[in-house]
Amino acid sequence: MTNSLSLELARLATMKPAELRSRWHEVYRNVAPNISPDLLKRGIAHRLQEKVHGKLPSHIERELDRLNGKVGTSAPIPSRRGPILPGTRFVREWNGKTIAVTKTDSGFEWDNDTYRSLSEIARKVTGAHWSGPRFFGLTAKAA
Repeated sequence: MTNSLSLELARLATMKPAELRSRWHEVYRNVAPNISPDLLKRGIAHRLQEKVHGKLPSHIERELDRLNGKVGTSAPIPSRRGPILPGTRFVREWNGKTIAVTKTDSGFEWDNDTYRSLSEIARKVTGAHWSGPRFFGLTAKAA
């Protein structure tokens, strides 16, 4: 990072809201949005760094926009789900009680018992049919 950029970024930390709005206008060439001073600082810092180091390549920006749902609504969000490794812990609060489950080599351990699946545990905890991965937050709620 260049010395002048470092100084400018450090200066942002001490600016008052009115100064931030003025600086925003200078770097973006438009009126500052009605957001917190912290977000103004971050936006100004981002733009200043872009001017020195350059922007992201357009294909990366498009992919980020697609993943954030800004381009079309049918683009699938990639799943983070993979195999659940032994030692993985799942914690969920249900009706004021903390449910902590550990993945073992032979299944899932909860409340000193071993279960074949997270769904078995979710069913036992709630008394109703639940998807175990959904109950423990591994899958998104259906839209």
